[in-house]
Formats: sequence, C-alpha cells, structure tokens
Amino acid sequence: MSGTTAGTPLRALVVTVVHHPQDSRIRHREISALLAAGWQVTYLAPFVAHDLAVPAPADGLTCRDLPRAAGRDRLAAARAARAAVRRLAPDHDVVLVHDPELVPAVAGLGLRHLVWDVHEDPAGALVVKDWLPAPLRRPVAAAWRGAERLVERRHPLLLAEHAYAGRFRREHTVVPNAVVVPETVPPAGGARLVHVGNLTTARGSEAMVEVARRAHAGSDGAITLEVVGPARDEASRAAMEAGVAEGIVVWHGFQPAERAMATIDGALAGLALLRDLPNYRGSMPTKVVEYLAHGVPAVTTPLPLARELVEESGGGLVVPFEDVQAAADAVLRLWRTPEEAAAMGRRGRELVRERYDWAKGGAAFVAALTEVAAARSPRR
Repeated sequence: MSGTTAGTPLRALVVTVVHHPQDSRIRHREISALLAAGWQVTYLAPFVAHDLAVPAPADGLTCRDLPRAAGRDRLAAARAARAAVRRLAPDHDVVLVHDPELVPAVAGLGLRHLVWDVHEDPAGALVVKDWLPAPLRRPVAAAWRGAERLVERRHPLLLAEHAYAGRFRREHTVVPNAVVVPETVPPAGGARLVHVGNLTTARGSEAMVEVARRAHAGSDGAITLEVVGPARDEASRAAMEAGVAEGIVVWHGFQPAERAMATIDGALAGLALLRDLPNYRGSMPTKVVEYLAHGVPAVTTPLPLARELVEESGGGLVVPFEDVQAAADAVLRLWRTPEEAAAMGRRGRELVRERYDWAKGGAAFVAALTEVAAARSPRR
C-alpha cells in the first residue's frame, strides 16, 4: 500500500514514554511496516533513560528523546510529551500513541488525527501497580473505564487483542500481537530453557528461577535458564541475581529484538508463567507466540488465550498458576523426551505461521493508519 497522497509521503508521529524504544510491537513491527510502505516516521521515545543514543535520522525515520514515565515519576514525561506533540503534530498525518497516560496528556490539543494503540487493559493492570496507593486502585480503575469510552468517541483506536473489544461500544481495528516468523529454525531440544520479555513478579520472574532450580536438580545439573529482558521490580532483580549466583540462570538483560529472538532458537522450552491477574486474562502473551514461531514449545500458565493456542496447536504444555513443581515436571518431561519437544515445536510453529504472522498483520495496520490519514490529517 502506497505511503503517499498526491505524491507527498504520509507522515506518522509515534509516541511512547512507557515502553522501551526497541519495543517489538512499536519499533520492529509497526514502525518498520510504515517505513516499508513509504511513510516517514518521527519516533518520540525515552532513549536516554534506557541508556541508548538517539539514532541519527535515516531511511525515513527521525528519532527524538522524551523522559521516561516510571512508578510515581510520570508527570515530567507527560508534560514533555504534550509539548513535543503540540509542536510536531500539525506536520504529521497521524499521531500514534502507545501509552494510556498519553491520551489525557495531550487532551485539548485538537488532535483529530490521534490514534491510540491499545496494548493492554490499564484498569486491570492497576491491581498490581505498587506506585498507586491500594485504596485508590479500584476508584481509579472505574474512572479509567469511563474515560476509555469517552476517548473512543473522539479518536480511532487500534486493539492488540480481539478480547479488548468488549471494553468499548464501537467497532475498532484489531492489530493482534503477531510476530515475524523466521523462514527456518533449528529443532527444539537440548537442556536450555528460555524466557524473553520484561521481568516482574506478576509475570512470574521469581517462579521462573525456582522452576529452573528444580529442573536443574532433577536433570543432574543439565538444565539451565537463559533470560533476556530487564527487571522491572526489585524482587525480580533479586531473583535473577540469585539464579546467576547459583549457576542456574544466564541473564542477558535487555537485548535488541534480533538478538532476543535468536536466543530462542533451538531451546528446550520457553517459559511464560504469568499470574492470574485481570490485565492478563484477555491478552495473548506475546512471548508464547514468539516461542512457537521459533519452533520451541511453550510451558505456560492457563491464561485463556495462551491455553487455547498451546492446546489447539499441541505446541507446548499448560501448567497451573503458581505451581512451580508442575512447571519443573513439564520441563523435565520435555528434556527426557527430546523428540516430543521437537514435535511440539513444529506443531506450534505451523499454527503461528497461519494465524500470527506479522507479514499479514502489518498490511492491516498500515491500511488502518492510511484510512485515518485520508479522513483526518491536518496536512490534507
């Protein structure tokens, strides 16, 4: 699909103050799809806060730094984002925001061409946000539900999950968390577990280390856990550091998407041990799809969408929530039967290629933004 109108390249302003600048959905799928379609993109993200240099302009992409919103320190990032968007939005056909707090932060600027990419359920996520006092979590969540319906009357939305549609009254384009499916991958096997993604207690970071500990002992020291991703809370950091000290965990921290995905190849299994929390119940853990896309079976807790994918494809094993022994037993089963692990990986990969390949989702994403630009751009 052409990224031009009347010979002029379409321009997108993409903004986040919460996500890592190398976030897979934002940078490596959506922005890459826009650039491939001929768009020009200005990307505002917290590069410096993540110890990254701001990339020089190249190939249609211009990057600019914003402060990072984290914990209770969010006001400065919101103010900086508002000022930057106020200045840059008139020169862009679409303003695409990826954080819930950016929607109220830019309210009143008259941005008819703003699109909110809904990655998660913010109201559901509040139950685990320790930066918000506990007595305020339910009232703020209820207020946010009302705000969402107000936002959808004013702005187009993109939804990362079909399940999110139930929160809204209008129909919105769904751009699922599809992945780039590699052409070829090695078979699953060996004795290396992997986890790719942010580390929090809610995402099972402490449980993963305990699973690795028990699987390591049950395999006479063969099984280890390789982790790619930053720790987002102190408990997760402590768990990872303890696992490294014991020699059962190799922790790489954050890595660019290409290196992170390469870590998955040829592993025994990928761990996705998220807890049973409201924010996760309507979402597909992207890591589960990534493991299967690389031909590696997933060991996952029974969140509805993850369970459905793994059971339908036969691409892994489902274990009870917060049952580290069951997860360790599942890992040991795969280690003892490497042919089963390889077969699971092949089956999961086939289904992901059919349903979750970004080669298909990227076109729908670009088409949705092109439609917004045609109807709402201040440049047209």
